[in-house]
Amino acid sequence: MPTKEEIINGLKAAIVNGDEEAAAKWAKEAIAAGLDAYELVTKYGGEAMAIVNQEYEKKRFFVPEVLCAANALNVAVDILTPYMKVDKTTVPATIVLGVVEGDIHDIGKNLVKIMLSASGFNVIDLGKDVPLQKFLEKAKEVKADIVGMSALMSTTMPGMKKVINMFQEAGVRNKVKVIVGGGPVTEEWALSIGADARPHDASAAVGVVKQLVEKLRSERGESW
Repeated sequence: MPTKEEIINGLKAAIVNGDEEAAAKWAKEAIAAGLDAYELVTKYGGEAMAIVNQEYEKKRFFVPEVLCAANALNVAVDILTPYMKVDKTTVPATIVLGVVEGDIHDIGKNLVKIMLSASGFNVIDLGKDVPLQKFLEKAKEVKADIVGMSALMSTTMPGMKKVINMFQEAGVRNKVKVIVGGGPVTEEWALSIGADARPHDASAAVGVVKQLVEKLRSERGESW
């Protein structure tokens, strides 16, 4: 049987290379070896996608390679998710996620979606290049607790502030908590635009969301 190190390295290489068959193989090896599925997805899957992002930024990878890597990750996640040993949240909550208008980089957002879904949250994924008004419309429609926005391009970051302003103008900013993320998004900038938090990574997002939901419920009651 392969060692833990061999399994981890094999899985990461499969993701970086966009090899879905190898990703499935190593995910199954991990289960057989009793490895922590949660750690494999959040830590090592995240590390693999960070490598992919770096290669993309250096123009050694292009959109097809990134998509293949994301598909390989999704194959592994589908196999590993039933084995994730995470505490299901005791606070039922609905989260609306999306990549802001003008940006198509959704790897980070997808990782956050995976982790929140695995932790028992109801996640509504708006996808990428989301029209700004749609965040408000969907949040009102589903009575969301959390709205999460992502951006990898600094030129699209101002859209996050515009969305927050829309919630304020609609008189419902106190109904939701807003989290933002993405490579160029700093915690300082997030707070400066009125967001409630900027989770460090996908794994940290789970704890941040739980805290924000509990705080929100105590502030507004149970519903809109």
